[in-house]
Amino acid sequence: MSFRSEAEESAFIFATKTVSALGYAFIVTAANYTGRLAPSPTGLLHLGHAATFWTAYQRVQQNRGTLLLRNEDLDPQRSKQGYVDAMIEDLAWLGIQWTQPIITQSQRIPLYREAFVRLLATGHAYACTCSRKELARMVAAPHEDTDDEPVYSGKCRPAPTTPAQTLQPNTNYRFRVPDGEAIIFTDQNLGPQAFTARKDFGDFLIWRKDGLPSYQLACVVDDADSLITEVVRGADLLKSTARQILLQRALGLPSIEYFHTQLLRDEQGVRLAKRHDALALRTLRQHGLLPADVIGMFTL
Repeated sequence: MSFRSEAEESAFIFATKTVSALGYAFIVTAANYTGRLAPSPTGLLHLGHAATFWTAYQRVQQNRGTLLLRNEDLDPQRSKQGYVDAMIEDLAWLGIQWTQPIITQSQRIPLYREAFVRLLATGHAYACTCSRKELARMVAAPHEDTDDEPVYSGKCRPAPTTPAQTLQPNTNYRFRVPDGEAIIFTDQNLGPQAFTARKDFGDFLIWRKDGLPSYQLACVVDDADSLITEVVRGADLLKSTARQILLQRALGLPSIEYFHTQLLRDEQGVRLAKRHDALALRTLRQHGLLPADVIGMFTL
């Protein structure tokens, strides 16, 4: 776990609060802006990544803050060291600078497990034994947002009065969302946002049967442990923000600010993804483009 001493009083420090999270206390100073880049090493970074990461870098510069780099390598089948090396090289080529060391999620499993066990003990999580076939049928059911997972049916959800469960091996676990509660936050770029639990999103996975945390849980724990004050990411993760706010509350973690960027899309209107090899930063570099050329493609 990381600890930081209280910053010296200055004209830039206007609010300080102490919070307790995951069993330890740390200092959060409102003027100490800390952002992060959080790529996953499952493919080459593309133009869409560059646009979001450049925005994150600019936000840090504007706030005279600190930028961290987090390697989200919790997909053991798809994560490759070659992609880690490539993302570091591509970000440096683009001109983005961050504070060392790089945070690697696969080295932090005990921290995530500690948070998960707390959620389980407080009744916020439950075991889910739904098969892939059953979940696939839920995916096949109509839902408006194709960029987000469908609402879980609640098939494995126990009654509220059921005693808290304990961690069992080879089992998936979901977070119980508060039925009908509106999760409201103001995005620093897109303005007021509101999502209703069990309507816009359902009980979501937080611990996997392979003994690893889900994206949602790992993200929340890491952001708190790193004292992140603002998260900059794509608008496709707005609902994930609502989920993560619920996790923050359940774990007693401080709230943070969010800045969601508009997604870059190709000529057919499809958002850029790692399958767009022609728009990978590595490919653009090989075709002779300079960092300024790439930055100009999304800052016009």
